Parts: sequence; C-alpha cells; structure tokens
Amino acid sequence: MVISTSIVIPAYNESKRLADGFERLRPVLDQLGVNSTEVIIVDDGSSDDTLHTAHDVYGHLPERLFVQQPMNYGKGAAVRLGIALARGAHVIAADADMAIRPSYFPAILSALDEAPLAPGSRTTKGRINYESPLRTIAGGFFHSLVRHYARTTIRDTQCGCKGFQLGAARLLGLLGMIDRFAYDAEIFFLADRIGLDVRPVSVQWDDVAGSSVKVRNVSRNMLSDLRQLSKTRYENPVVECVAGVDLPTVRAQSREVRLQGLVLARGDSEDLLVLPRDGSLGGLSIASALGGHLRTAELHEYRGRTLEAV
Repeated sequence: MVISTSIVIPAYNESKRLADGFERLRPVLDQLGVNSTEVIIVDDGSSDDTLHTAHDVYGHLPERLFVQQPMNYGKGAAVRLGIALARGAHVIAADADMAIRPSYFPAILSALDEAPLAPGSRTTKGRINYESPLRTIAGGFFHSLVRHYARTTIRDTQCGCKGFQLGAARLLGLLGMIDRFAYDAEIFFLADRIGLDVRPVSVQWDDVAGSSVKVRNVSRNMLSDLRQLSKTRYENPVVECVAGVDLPTVRAQSREVRLQGLVLARGDSEDLLVLPRDGSLGGLSIASALGGHLRTAELHEYRGRTLEAV
C-alpha cells in the first residue's frame, strides 16, 4: 500500500514517555490507516533506553522505522533526518509525548492540501496561555524575540507539531543549518525567504510532565542561534538540469550515488536538484548522467518553483 503520511518523532531520553505518547496517538493512527501511515522514530543519541522502548511500543506497526543517531546532535538534526527518510506525501513532525493532541493531525493534513507548510499553533487571542500567568508573560516576551530574529509573523514558532508537504519538508531540511531548538524558528525564516505559503492550524496542548529539556539553557542557546539567522549564507550545491527532467531517472541516479532526502525544484526555464551540503561529489556524477551542471544556489532561486521529493 502507498504511504500517504509520515509521522516523524524525534526522541532524546524519552523512554518513560513513549508509551503514554503512543496511547494518545493510537486512535488517530486507526483513523488515518495504519497501513498507509508510517511512523519514523529518530533516537537522538539517548543515554537511556529510548530505542529499545520505541521498538516495544511502536514495533507492532506495519509501517515503522527506527533510527539512532551516534550522539546527541539536537532536535533539529533529528527531525531533518526523519524527513530525509520519509515516504509520505505529507509529513507531520511531533514530539514523543504527543503533548499537542494528535486529534488535530487530520486538520493539519487537510491544510497541507492547500499549503506546503501547516504548523500547529497554540495561540489564543494572540498569545499562548501557560499554566501560570508569570510563565505566560515570560513566554510572550520570548516568542516576540523569536519572531523578531526569524522575521516572521507566525505567533507560535515553537509548537512541537508541524505539518509539511514532503517536497517543502525536504527543501527546508536540506537548507537548514541549526541542529538545536532554534531549528523551528529557522524553518519560518527560510519559508519566508523562499516564498512558501504557511497555514497555521489551531491546536490544543497538554503540559505533559517529564521533559528532559532545560528551559533556561535552551532559551540561551536559542537566542544565540537566532542572532545568526540573518548573517548566515544559505547556499547548497544543486544540479541544474533542463526543465521537465524525468523524475524516475533522477531518483535512479540519486540512488546510484547513495544520496537520499533530495528535492527537485522545478522552474520554467530549468530544474534544480537540491543536494545536501556534502553532496557535491555525488552531484558531479548525477550532473554527468543528466546532462546538467553542478553549481551552488541561493535562497531566492527557489521562489516560485514546484517542489518534488526525489
């Protein structure tokens, strides 16, 4: 059966919360169809029993994939790896505890029929209401800083549930450079720069206990990463091909050089096969086979293109 939806779950030291998270997800998996929905769990170098527990909890599903990073790179790196492996036309990245109620996943998937990026939004009347007034005020100030540096009008950049069309997810994953928690803000920064339509979906969340995230350290690291967004040169190697290049041929050539997670950005005058930053060597072989040429591309070159996952 064709996989229609991929659910990517980054997990770092989540062995105690995976089972409860699955129970929250189970009814939605039944609704979406377990045979057409794949679950990809990326263990981000956990020091506990996360990977073994993930097999116990999710291993019975017909479409599941477990991947383990050799060390803790960060949530952004884990999500990008999951996206590179995803097969569904639509991708939802969700936290292991499923604190964003999975009952909203169908609404996110519906929004993806109209837009390439459909993030969950926890805002009510323009703000996120936390369990205490003080945290709500502090959170509002923090999110205003995030929006300032990311140059986005999105009110809830840090919601732990985001939906993507696969082509857009692949492009954002290839372009992204932030491995830690500021990767969320980087997504919206990049989406604005390359002209992707963003359709937030209102969601509800539950404050699930047991997170391993240290808020103070995360906030400090995030602000450091955010300040670099506008200073970063986002350039990737691409193979420029004639417009309308055959997608199955591109896929075959990519498999031959063992490059995965690519995206074909189609334009009126030429197509761009976007590669990872370390993919230039394989790109040379692909360029030779397709009669194209290898070069680097800047963000503005992706605007207005149709994105197809390879």
